[in-house]
Amino acid sequence: DELKKGAYILSDFENNNTDLILISSGSEVSLIVEAKEQLMKKNISVRLVSMPSWELFESQTEEYRNSVFPSTVKNRIAVEAGISQGWHRYIGENGDIISIERFGASAPGEVMMKEFGFTSENICKHALALLKKNKHD
Repeated sequence: DELKKGAYILSDFENNNTDLILISSGSEVSLIVEAKEQLMKKNISVRLVSMPSWELFESQTEEYRNSVFPSTVKNRIAVEAGISQGWHRYIGENGDIISIERFGASAPGEVMMKEFGFTSENICKHALALLKKNKHD
């Protein structure tokens, strides 16, 4: 049923005291799951959001949209194995995007994903940098 809403909370921190939201739309979901496990070992509370359809999500009530992306959580990272266009509305001005902004590369998929930074380690690196940056802003 949640899939019909376009975006939904895949996993949340137990006490709703979220430090960071990681968002992905498809094949990247397994990466954010791995990254969450690594970040939780560093005592960082992470919410995971699967967002397969912006259009369906935008058609939901404001209350629902705010429940998925509460305004109190400014640290957000979208992981998109494509271009970043459009993701800024969901990550806000304090967020970050891991994306591919060029085309024309050729190699096996697993090699390309790693080459373009689509690893749980790189997501964690971005998350730690974002948390540090926003802590000082």
